[in-house]
Amino acid sequence: MTETIQHDDGRVELTEAAHDEIKSSALFNEDLAPVPVAKRDWTTYNYAALWISMAHCIPTYMMASGLISAGMNWWQALITILLGNTIVLAPILLNSHPGTKYGIPFPVFARAAYGTVGSNVPALMRAIVACGWFGIQAWIGGEALDTFFKAFVPNWENLLGGPIAGHTPTTWISFLLFWAMNIAIIYKGMDLLRIVENWAAPYVLVMTGLLLAWILYQAGGIGFLLNEPGKFRTFGEFWPIFIPSLTAMIGFWATLSLNMPDFTRFGRSQREQAVGQVIALPTTMTVFAAMGILITSAALIVFPHMNPGDAWDPVKLVGQFSQPVVVAISMFTVVVATLSVNIAANVVSPANDFANAFPKLISFRTGGLITGIIGILMMPWKLLADPSGYIFGWLVGYSGGLGSIAGVLIADYWLIRKKNLNLGDLYRANGEYGGWNWSAVIATLLGCIFAWIGLIIPSLRVLYDYAWFVGFGVAFVFHWALNRSNRQTQTINET
Repeated sequence: MTETIQHDDGRVELTEAAHDEIKSSALFNEDLAPVPVAKRDWTTYNYAALWISMAHCIPTYMMASGLISAGMNWWQALITILLGNTIVLAPILLNSHPGTKYGIPFPVFARAAYGTVGSNVPALMRAIVACGWFGIQAWIGGEALDTFFKAFVPNWENLLGGPIAGHTPTTWISFLLFWAMNIAIIYKGMDLLRIVENWAAPYVLVMTGLLLAWILYQAGGIGFLLNEPGKFRTFGEFWPIFIPSLTAMIGFWATLSLNMPDFTRFGRSQREQAVGQVIALPTTMTVFAAMGILITSAALIVFPHMNPGDAWDPVKLVGQFSQPVVVAISMFTVVVATLSVNIAANVVSPANDFANAFPKLISFRTGGLITGIIGILMMPWKLLADPSGYIFGWLVGYSGGLGSIAGVLIADYWLIRKKNLNLGDLYRANGEYGGWNWSAVIATLLGCIFAWIGLIIPSLRVLYDYAWFVGFGVAFVFHWALNRSNRQTQTINET
């Protein structure tokens, strides 16, 4: 019996009979099911808007600050950001393809390489990183709400007493309120998410542009940051900072380089999803980081009493304004920007990943709630406390693990399986992909070991600085080699 229908544009879907048959499988639920071709309706604009709204976030705005504080000047920081986002675009596009072709989310795609049980290894690794990011973005959004309330509520900061664990009770309330807004949208589903992304993208861009124009006018120029020479006089001084910084820029979206099938499964065509992503990702990241540099540079002239470190934080910067209406509009913009990126980048994937572990027990909504709870437990206020630790610890560190997973997925789909998957068996415990594929697990483990060993052995620190590249390369080669060896052995035994 033919289980699938292949359309002229290459997209594949299950027949009604096959779909009904796998419904009873323990590996199936409606949130993880392949999307029917008739419901794959995301266009080029949808994918461009998705990336624009995700890139227009406070960590992107503040990204250049970490690089400049490490010693780069403004143009070195922007080149590093542009190059990192151009490099990470390659695995993003390669892993987007199966989503559009088969209509499957990331954890189901991972079943082909890792096995139906083994897929929980990459899915949960990705999910834990997303939980950390969810917490970071929720904390930033909570700070924006806190600043908003300060503009309208007298003595808001001390309304409920003194600090608890270093922050006022009203700050904690603002954080939890923003956290609840994220969960509420997830409970409404992917259709509402697409609506939010579509209007958030142009709104945030326009509002940030207006802030840039106003503050440059007030400053009468672009400020001293653009005239700063940077600390590196020679290429030898620059390179040791450039490489881990580049790795960190790749690490920023290494998460999405794995789980883009969660979004491209709704794609109307391969061309539309690819064009939308190529147009939007590297350009938006670089332009928004450049806007952050310009606004910060001008702010240090307009508000000379400000701490230079605070000038990089738009929430603290807007807090300098005395007009409540200006503060309200600005903070609403920050809330919209943070909400749109947090749900798309940090909730959709782990919600699916947790559902993949127990499809009959955990739905997409329940997975989103789990993500939110773990995000709080990871204490994001501590991750954001140190900019250098954020870039060279958090971003570089996890990039090695996610790079290892990307290496396995790309080698498996493009070289070993040559883009051909048995769609029905991705949902069967006793099918072609049942159980564990140990070559994928071993390759991932080896990639992680090589990427992280520099943390233990100082002489191998260079491997950690290249963590994403090392993890990707080692896992890619080992997974391909192990599968080729297994197939050769199988051929010999059969003859």
